Amino acid sequence: MKKFSFLFILFVLQCNSTLLMAQTEPEKIKQDADQFEDSFYESLLQKGIENYDKAIVSLDKCLKLQPNNATVYFELGKNYLASKDYKNAYSSFERATQIDPTNAWFWVGMYDVSYETKNFSQAIVVINKLITFDTKYKEDLTSLYMATNQFDKALNLINELNATSGKTERRELYKIQILSEGKYQNTEISNLITQIDKDPKEESNYIALINLYSRNNEEEKAFETAKKLAEAIPTSEWAQVSLFKNYLENNEAQKAINAMNISLASAKIDLKIKHRMLNEFLIFTDKNPQYSADLEKAIAYFDSDKEINVAKEVGKFYHNKKQWDNAIKFYEWALKNGNSEDIETNLLLLQAYTEVKQFELIGKKAMSMIASFPSQPQFYYYSGLANNQLKQFKKAKDILEMGLDYLVDDKTMEINFNIQLGEAYNGLGDDNKKEMYFSKANQLLKEKK
Repeated sequence: MKKFSFLFILFVLQCNSTLLMAQTEPEKIKQDADQFEDSFYESLLQKGIENYDKAIVSLDKCLKLQPNNATVYFELGKNYLASKDYKNAYSSFERATQIDPTNAWFWVGMYDVSYETKNFSQAIVVINKLITFDTKYKEDLTSLYMATNQFDKALNLINELNATSGKTERRELYKIQILSEGKYQNTEISNLITQIDKDPKEESNYIALINLYSRNNEEEKAFETAKKLAEAIPTSEWAQVSLFKNYLENNEAQKAINAMNISLASAKIDLKIKHRMLNEFLIFTDKNPQYSADLEKAIAYFDSDKEINVAKEVGKFYHNKKQWDNAIKFYEWALKNGNSEDIETNLLLLQAYTEVKQFELIGKKAMSMIASFPSQPQFYYYSGLANNQLKQFKKAKDILEMGLDYLVDDKTMEINFNIQLGEAYNGLGDDNKKEMYFSKANQLLKEKK
């Protein structure tokens, strides 16, 4: 009976306790909710006036009330980040993602910390998660691959984005940087070939491939690509490169000239390709001189070429063929439109003048070059030669003797100087010195053999 009474009382107490809790818990919950709301609001207020430490204290109060609230951790992360407490910022954002991995902004917080601390490897891990929310983050991934020198991955991603989203200036600059390292060029060549097969009407892929081949001095492959472009897009300026070659091979001169002029005037076409086209037309003109005027028009396109003095190179072409009048014409052109005091071009011009016996021109040109380059013995030699031919023997002797002082370790030039000095003294009637210089020239000739 006592035992039954005890059990009954205990049961009643338990019932009363439950009833008591049921009566007080809503009030406590309301108090906690109010306290949470007040603390959270306070944290926002303090963050707004950049009191980040006080904001963090208020958020810690919130966590005690709701320890698994992802938004609180997110706000903590933002305040730690603003305070440059990167370790706590990252761990707070990370905890938010663990509680709610579906909120992209929580991952953005982790990415912001990684980027701010230049922990790019960590940033790559986070950004790959963000890409599942929005593919626009692939742009950021491209930059991260560049920052971590993962150029192979960057190149693949750039090509993917170019194909799906169109090209951007930043990606194109990245690609130029990557392709400056030769080991990635084969990958890009394969990609461009694939893109051309997929879309044969996209001119930019042909141009990129031609430029790449040209940069690698694979001119034949560059021309083959231009030929494919001509077949796919006959109106393309680059297509004219291929058409020009075909027209020349078929001896369709006027069509070749038209195609060449379009190509040479185009800012799109690589300079190396233009040089090759001109060289082919130069060879053609040598066999068909009636097109010399068209050759000169073509050479004029290169007057502003800073790498190669094209007129000078054309002069050399005719020089080697002993076509002196043509050589002179282009050497004079080269000096007029380039560096008028280029030593090599002036010496070549003086030699060409000598071949056609233009001794007055030689004398004037050589003396002007002596004024600019007083230690170059070749100019004294040409001046002496010209004055001998003009029978100004005293002037020839004086100039040649002056030039000898600058002659060092050049046996051929020394022989020529002695011959001209012998000629000068012969003209002056000094047989002893004439014989002396001729003998010296003969002795040097024997030593040279």
